[in-house]
Amino acid sequence: MTNLNDHKVLVTGSSRGIGAGIAKVLADMGAQVAVTYSSSKEPAEKVLASLPGEGHLLIQLNVGDPESVDAAFKTINEKWGSITGLVNNAGITADQLLMRLKPEDFDRVIDTNLKGTFLCTKAATKPMMKARKGSIVNITSVIGQMGNAGQSNYAASKAGTEAFAKSVAQEIASRNVRVNNVAPGFIVTDMTDVLPDEQKKAILANIPMNQLGNVEDVAMAVAFLLSDDSKYITGQTIAVNGGLYM
Repeated sequence: MTNLNDHKVLVTGSSRGIGAGIAKVLADMGAQVAVTYSSSKEPAEKVLASLPGEGHLLIQLNVGDPESVDAAFKTINEKWGSITGLVNNAGITADQLLMRLKPEDFDRVIDTNLKGTFLCTKAATKPMMKARKGSIVNITSVIGQMGNAGQSNYAASKAGTEAFAKSVAQEIASRNVRVNNVAPGFIVTDMTDVLPDEQKKAILANIPMNQLGNVEDVAMAVAFLLSDDSKYITGQTIAVNGGLYM
């Protein structure tokens, strides 16, 4: 199993879904994890309580708000000294066909998914570069690679994140700080559980492996990219999609 002992990792949007699953897997591998939430504290507290090991943190964080990001990283640096890993997982959707898509809904998705990644990455890189060690992993999406009707704002935010990562990876590689992406396909979460059976069948018909992925599938890819096992990998995207997009 990947060893993350002595790793201190902030996982944004980790009170539920994929983020919560990532936090659990990282803690299982020995990492100290900062669990974050934007507004709902109780689910985040439950995730925190479920983590094995000691030294984990609970942080309120609105990734799209510069002041919130600054405050969160100040708290983390005071508690931990610095972080060795950042997982930019926090994300939202506001799906609508282009002709009906409101500018405020476009802005809201970009602010959280893309600008939030920018703000948190910028805050994390300075101490990482000083320590000459660090790994940043962005959770993007197969939608950012192949597009999807009704999700132009979401697709743009995720494609933008992948391009952002490639540029930042080039800027900070000489300081031994890496930036990579994990792009999930359709993963079993609360969001997919409520899909009608017919819609699930239609999705599965396009997946060569004929099954949805699990949160753990995504988390294992993230753990690999955070660990020293991937020390010569930067600026890359690992697709976890069962062959849906190649």
